[in-house]
Amino acid sequence: MIWLGLAACIAWAVLLFGRGFFWLARDDDSDAAIWPEPARWPAVAVVVPARNEAETIAVTVRSLTAQDYPGALRIVMVDDRSTDGTGDLARAAGDQHLLVVTGRGKASGWSGKLYALQQGLDAVAGEAHEFLLFTDADISHTPDSLRRLVARATSDRRDLVSLMARLRCQSTAERWLIPAFVFFFQMLYPFRWSNDPKARTAAAAGGCVLLRRSAFEARGGLMPIKGRIIDDCALAGLMKSGGGRIWLGLTERVHSLRAYDDIGTIRAMVVRTAYAQLLYHPLVLAGMVLALSLVYLAPPLLAVFGHGTARLLGLLAWCAMTVAFAPMLRRFGLSPLRGLALPVIATTYLAFTLDSARAEWRGMGGFWKGEPLSRE
Repeated sequence: MIWLGLAACIAWAVLLFGRGFFWLARDDDSDAAIWPEPARWPAVAVVVPARNEAETIAVTVRSLTAQDYPGALRIVMVDDRSTDGTGDLARAAGDQHLLVVTGRGKASGWSGKLYALQQGLDAVAGEAHEFLLFTDADISHTPDSLRRLVARATSDRRDLVSLMARLRCQSTAERWLIPAFVFFFQMLYPFRWSNDPKARTAAAAGGCVLLRRSAFEARGGLMPIKGRIIDDCALAGLMKSGGGRIWLGLTERVHSLRAYDDIGTIRAMVVRTAYAQLLYHPLVLAGMVLALSLVYLAPPLLAVFGHGTARLLGLLAWCAMTVAFAPMLRRFGLSPLRGLALPVIATTYLAFTLDSARAEWRGMGGFWKGEPLSRE
């Protein structure tokens, strides 16, 4: 089994030193204050798609109306056929900046969220906004969030600036699984690579995406990605095409209000998009299973059941993954020792991914808010 231990160690060496040092979790907006404010603050339109978000929409709207943004600001909330009073709650929480649009049924070929966003864009089509902010109905922004986003975009000449909202980490399930969710996302899409104009990697976090409107419309707006399930990364790829400059970072300024009180709610979040991430291809799924088995399962198995050199190599790889996970755990205020459980956590996410494939094969995959998504 020495060869297996060697393969696992090589894999972790590549992850630690060959993927943009993603595991250090240093690509964030802690440098936001260094970006100079523009001489003239551009007008911004904020678009919030919402369906049955009664629990969070008031907090989201209030956080947007409380922005200390010096320029013109318009907030559009698209009530996508909610049945829980989401639209009325938004109106009650808003002010003169807020426009609530009643959504229509999803058009053919569109995903539900993207069609809701498109209806919000249609509502401000005749207005002269230089930037667009797409944000979700379960996201809370600190008062300086928009101002910092625009300052970075204008000073650093970015066509897209996105912040990965700090996810809730309070329940037992969240404390064990949510830090790994962010860790795995960064492993798939190293932020440093995404932010490098010369690299092909492109990623964004859909909860908070600021767009330069002229660059966005020059690429056809949402139309080229209208049916995509993983819409945030598809949008990032669209905006980076043709020499566009994008930036994605972690943040403490944008918070997700979504509660994942048990493992079932986290499973549902992953199942919705995991198989789409693998292009709905069984061979890609099989490759992913083999890769995760080598990287996360082989090291502890060798460390516990192996002998001699194989055991030492397993221990080395297990230590490497524990060290790699530690910075993310510290960002969430958790003990780095939890990293020893990363093999079990990875196995849990592997099970979620297999559930996602199973749901797709049974014709039950790709739903957003109870509505099937397009696979175009």
